[in-house]
Amino acid sequence: MNQFSLIIRFLSVVLLVLSLAGCAGSRRHESTGEYLDDAVLTTKVKTAIFNDPSLEVLDINVKTFKGVVQLSGFVDSEKAANKAVERARAVSGVKMVNNSLIVK
Repeated sequence: MNQFSLIIRFLSVVLLVLSLAGCAGSRRHESTGEYLDDAVLTTKVKTAIFNDPSLEVLDINVKTFKGVVQLSGFVDSEKAANKAVERARAVSGVKMVNNSLIVK
């Protein structure tokens, strides 16, 4: 019975280590915490853009990876594209904004 208990403990430790390793991030993959942080940033950027009546929100897509925001989609003018970038940069936690917006 003692040997069985030792095996169960060993397997539990191995499972715990593998679980924690699965949550770690790398250069190309986010950790669980980074994923959640990026989801919050995406929501904040979308809200900032949505609250600007001069921007058409439905045509602007926002994606975030490790604090870098990617704006894509279509806008009516260069001024609107610049305004969307300004709104995104103003959000706390945004490290950089990549502008891939296309002027219609």
